[in-house]
Amino acid sequence: MSKKMSKRREKQIESQIMLGLMGAFFLSYFLTGSIEVSVILTSMAVIIALAFFIFQSIERRNNLRKSGISDIDKMDGIQFEFYLKELYLGLGYKARRTQSSGDYGADLILEAGSKRIVVQAKRYSKNVGVKAVQEIKTSQLHYKADESWVVTNSYFTKQAITLAASNQVVLIDRDILIKTILKLKNTNTKAVS
Repeated sequence: MSKKMSKRREKQIESQIMLGLMGAFFLSYFLTGSIEVSVILTSMAVIIALAFFIFQSIERRNNLRKSGISDIDKMDGIQFEFYLKELYLGLGYKARRTQSSGDYGADLILEAGSKRIVVQAKRYSKNVGVKAVQEIKTSQLHYKADESWVVTNSYFTKQAITLAASNQVVLIDRDILIKTILKLKNTNTKAVS
């Protein structure tokens, strides 16, 4: 699913929620004949819905953080971006996803102290080529970042490795990603102990 499709789905859900709340308000008004009671009941419905969505969001984030490489291999590109955001948040970075369209080649922006890093996420079943390196290097300039990374669950072509080396682009392949995941899991295990 593309970022545009994801945004469209979010808008549909928002519309359905608004319609549901309006329906709840009018139904409660029809049953009680009181605007005050309808406002109170609708407010309670909003609070319950917010609590539900917050709980779901926390649960989804926790599940993402528990994912391993075999789970990542089953994700789509958007899910992989969300996963990487959670991974790097867990490692102490400030992390945010870029906007859905017009992201200028960066999927995530990480910050560690005063250092800004742009990240392109590539959830691939094949090797990642030079285009990803070119795009993230360009986005580094656009976002005025100090570093640029390409992160994949796969590996990189020789040409991509050569281009990245000459342009100071950090390539994080499957093996390095697995080590990073294990580092986070070990950190979390020690924190729980």
